[in-house]
Amino acid sequence: MGHFRLGVVGAGKIVRDQHVAAIAATPGLELVASADPHARLEGIPGYADLGAMLEADSGIDAVAICTPAHLRHRLARQALAAGKAVLLEKPPGATLAETRQLKAEAEARGQVLFAAWHSRYAPGIARAREWLAEQHIERVDIRWHEDVRVWHPGQPWLWEAGGMGVFDPGINALSILTCLVSDPLLLVQGELEIPVNAQTPIAARLHWRTLTETAVSADFDFRHEDPPCWEMTFATTAGRLVLSRGGARLSLDGETLVDAPEREYLGVYRHFHELLTTGDSDMDLAPLEQVADALMLSHRRVTEPFVE
Repeated sequence: MGHFRLGVVGAGKIVRDQHVAAIAATPGLELVASADPHARLEGIPGYADLGAMLEADSGIDAVAICTPAHLRHRLARQALAAGKAVLLEKPPGATLAETRQLKAEAEARGQVLFAAWHSRYAPGIARAREWLAEQHIERVDIRWHEDVRVWHPGQPWLWEAGGMGVFDPGINALSILTCLVSDPLLLVQGELEIPVNAQTPIAARLHWRTLTETAVSADFDFRHEDPPCWEMTFATTAGRLVLSRGGARLSLDGETLVDAPEREYLGVYRHFHELLTTGDSDMDLAPLEQVADALMLSHRRVTEPFVE
């Protein structure tokens, strides 16, 4: 089993809550440095930026980029140019053009690039995918509601262009949806609610059809009082499959099939270690494509100002 030394760019909430512990629990991975102009992680050297980190420790094998999305393209290119493998937190970039360019550059260089859709590694996803592969899906209903003040405190970039607003958590649902539904999703209707003092939506309601006429609806909302509701329901000819708690729980017609603690980032880093070992990339852009369609085709409605 190969041993790989990792540096992380960004030392915010998601890194402290998820990445640090998941890297420590993954055999073959070692977190050796961080880069963030405003924060440091305990126990490892910290640097003001990626360039300083790579200059100080040229033996870093891979970089996990966990900054706001609009910064990721430049940082990923910098890491690739330095010969490093790259993990991109979700979403892998602010635009499709950026992410497609990164994918092409990594392929040309023969370097590892990984779009880490962490929700696909929730405990119930693999079982749901296996069961749904044998069924005809008639309808999918998604309800992805959370309180932005609880889950994204002090993150004004969410409301700026490229910040995605409610699609920052909503893209997690889309990453699960595009993993479990094999037919192409075609957006037919959407509505976005955008606060008068923001550039990104605080809520979204979307409707798709697949080529086999499966109806899919999603309701994303940042104004939900805690606890969150992260739920997907699949109506099939063989029963009603429900993923709840973001995919940690799976039930079929009320009978529990999977109910386990959240451990998504362990799956993310196990897969990243596999990619580092084999030299392969995993850069699926389907969830980001659905967000791009929603932002392009949806009706926009201005709502009251957002106050942190």
